Amino acid sequence: MTVTIKDVAKEADVAPSTVSRVISDSPRISERTKEKVREAMARLGYHPNFNARSLANQSTKTIGVIMPNSANKTFQNPFFPEVIRGISTKAHQLEYGLYLSTGQSDDEIYEEVQHMVQGKRVDGIILLYSKVDDRVMKYLHEQDFPFTVIGRPYDDSLSNVTFVNNDNLKAAKTVTEYLLLLGHKRIAFIGGNLEHVVTIDHMEGYHQALKNAGIDPCDDYIVFHDELQEGGQEAVIDLMSLAERPSALIVADDIMTFGVMRMLSEMEVHVPDDISIISFNNVMISELSAPPMTTVDINIYSLGYEAANLLIDKILHPDVPAKKVLIPHKMIKRQTCRRVAAERTLKEETL
Repeated sequence: MTVTIKDVAKEADVAPSTVSRVISDSPRISERTKEKVREAMARLGYHPNFNARSLANQSTKTIGVIMPNSANKTFQNPFFPEVIRGISTKAHQLEYGLYLSTGQSDDEIYEEVQHMVQGKRVDGIILLYSKVDDRVMKYLHEQDFPFTVIGRPYDDSLSNVTFVNNDNLKAAKTVTEYLLLLGHKRIAFIGGNLEHVVTIDHMEGYHQALKNAGIDPCDDYIVFHDELQEGGQEAVIDLMSLAERPSALIVADDIMTFGVMRMLSEMEVHVPDDISIISFNNVMISELSAPPMTTVDINIYSLGYEAANLLIDKILHPDVPAKKVLIPHKMIKRQTCRRVAAERTLKEETL
């Protein structure tokens, strides 16, 4: 038999209206009474009907989470489960559920977002990416629908969009400068999807560091592939076929780097003896690779948690101004980078 609010009220010896106020966490009810009612709910196994509450409050208590492409492809990259873990932690604290997009193409994702907005299926939306000329972001902005972005808007007309991001330009500039300090001159850049703003920022940081060092960027050393193992493998084939191979690689993503290292191993090119590698994200795979990857920790969990925090604040306070939050990054030095001079000395000793 279904347990009702009246049953809980009788068990807790309070009025049914008091139970309703406890469920909605009303400040008018004392903590002692809330505790008594919640204990009664637990004893009886009562679960509030959030659908009914949502209809009454014009709220779904649900957040839409939009991925950059199909779930099958997205979840091959450990970045996304980790960022969703951060989002779900904050959502759970405030009793929000998540509605993940399932579209297989850009058109399907766009239609799904329209259904979410027009059908009032969610209270707000988090975009897990930022693309150049992204019609989803423009649509949400035009509809004045609560949303936040992980990344930064590329279009200057969207300057009032709330987002959480890393300083990706600075991060890429730092890792390039690190390789330069190790004596590398032939530094290649393996980027992700060129439609993604993070890729553009990484490339700009790479270019700035090389130019500051008096080195002209070489077009042959710049390639773009999907941020998957296969993308990393394809990138290595491109770069290792050059007459003058690079001595160091900057790779956009750890999962790509794993593919890079596997392909280099098949080619009998040794890391870091023959080539140095530095990556981004610091997912679990980066520490478990052989050798462990030098990478940039971008605090993925914090990106997700803060994106959810900003969105829920926007849902609850629609007039709050747009916020721009930068999550700090940190380079984690492991074993995939080596000084060029030390490498040459070792070879000379061998001879």
